[in-house]
Amino acid sequence: MKPAPFEYHAPTTTADAAGLLADLGDGAKVLAGGQSLIPMLALRLAVFDHLVDVGRIAELKGIERRDDALWVGAGTTEAAVGASAEVASAVPLLAKATPFIGHFQIRNRGTLGGSIAHADPAAEYPAVALALDASMEVVSAKGRRTIAARDFFDGLWSTTMETDELLAGVSFPIWGGRSGFAVEEFARRHGDFALAGVAAAIELDGDDRVRRCALGLIGMGSTPERASTTEVQLAGQPVTEIDGEEVGRSAVAGLADVPSDLHGSADYRRRLGAAMVARAWRAASAEAGHG
Repeated sequence: MKPAPFEYHAPTTTADAAGLLADLGDGAKVLAGGQSLIPMLALRLAVFDHLVDVGRIAELKGIERRDDALWVGAGTTEAAVGASAEVASAVPLLAKATPFIGHFQIRNRGTLGGSIAHADPAAEYPAVALALDASMEVVSAKGRRTIAARDFFDGLWSTTMETDELLAGVSFPIWGGRSGFAVEEFARRHGDFALAGVAAAIELDGDDRVRRCALGLIGMGSTPERASTTEVQLAGQPVTEIDGEEVGRSAVAGLADVPSDLHGSADYRRRLGAAMVARAWRAASAEAGHG
C-alpha cells in the first residue's frame, strides 16, 4: 500500500519546527528517522495531513555531558548512540540496550528521540529512560519544559507531550560508584520486538549492599513499566544474599496489564519476564561487584 497524501515540511531550526507544529495543529506529525512512522503510514494505520521532518535540524543532534547527566539530542541516531564512547562510559545501560534495536540498517536511520516519543512499550530506549529517571526536554512555540520519564509515558504509543510540542533531547543521570548494568530480552528472531525484557541497573555500597537499583521492564504492559516495589525491597540488602530468581518473580508479580496476543499469552510473558529479570540481575550484580 501507499501512504495517504500529505504535505511535507523540512524545517532547519527547532524554532521553525515548533512554529509549524503550532500552526498546523492536530493534522501534523513529526518525522524523525521514520523507522516506525513510515511503515504505519504505508499500511494506513496512521494518516496525517502534514509531516514535519526534523532530520535537518542540527541542534537536535549531539551527545554531551551536562553536570551529572548525559544529554542526548533527540535527533541523534541510534547508531551514533551505540558507537559513542561517551555514552558507553557515562550511561552504560543505554549503550548495552542499543544493539537490541532492530538491525543496523534501522539503527542508522532511527533516532533516540523518535524511539522514546513513539513510546512503544516493547522498545528498549523507553525502558532505559524510565529505569534511569531520565528527563525529557520538550519545546514548543510557547517555550521549553522538562518532563520526568515517570510522567512521560501515559498509554500505548502515547505520551504526555502536547500536539504542538517537539522532543528536543533527553538527559540521562550518570551513575557512579560500584555500578553494574545489563539488558536482557527474549525475541523470536533477532531484530524483532521483544516479547519480554528488562533494563537493569544496580549500585553497591562498600559493604556489598544494594545502595539503589532500577528495573525497567520491556513488553510487559501498555506502557514501559518499572518494578518499583521490588526495587524498594532490594535496597539495603546484601547482594550476595539476593536470589535472582526471586527478584524476577517479584518484579512481574504486580503487573496487571501484561499483553496477551498471538505471539504469547500474558502468563507466558510473565514467565519470560521473570527469567529475563533474573538473568539481568545476576549480570548487573556481577558487574557492580567487580567495581
